Formats: sequence, C-alpha cells, structure tokens
Amino acid sequence: MLLIRGTAGGTALTGTLYEPGEEPPEFNGAPDEGTPYVWLCDAFYEVESGGQVQSIGDREIRIAFESPMPRGFETRDAAIDAAKEHVRTQFARLGVAGETVDVTVQQAETA
Repeated sequence: MLLIRGTAGGTALTGTLYEPGEEPPEFNGAPDEGTPYVWLCDAFYEVESGGQVQSIGDREIRIAFESPMPRGFETRDAAIDAAKEHVRTQFARLGVAGETVDVTVQQAETA
C-alpha cells in the first residue's frame, strides 16, 4: 500500500494506492475485481456556505467533500501518475496552482 500525499499552503491531502494482493475497501462504485492497482482519495471543492472551514496559506475557505471515487489501473506507474494528478487537481479546485503542490509517495507501514 502506498500513501500519496500532496502538501501546499500549510495543508495536505493523502490518498491510498492499493497494490496487488491488498484488499481495498469495498463499497458501491469500487472498480471491478481483478484490477491490480486501486487509487482511493477524497475529492472536494470550494463552496460559498456550509462545508468545512479549511485554512490554505493566508486565507480560510469552505470546502465540501464528494464521495471518494476509486479508480482501477493495470500498472503501478499509471496508478501513481493518476494519483499525483488527482492530488494536484484537488488543490487547483481550491485556487492553489498545481505546480506548487509538493507530492510524495511512500510505502505505508503495515501492522
């Protein structure tokens, strides 16, 4: 299991990439069985009212979360590339330029 984390403006977003042999969570909308790599991460967007207050840089904004949308991939490289793009896109939805997002990939510690 890999953790793919983006940081920018004093906040972070981390998603999980499940690799072959690992069991991703099962719920409505999960990719078909047999997909070797499954990416799962929150998605969100800025709202005028409601939502959750989040500090990014020197401003406070309100964000609303979408249901996580798991995505399946055939190769590790394709999954990591898509995960990095997803993280950058989430920050861009909040007005943070994608190129300013620091994205790291690390092996998750297992119990």
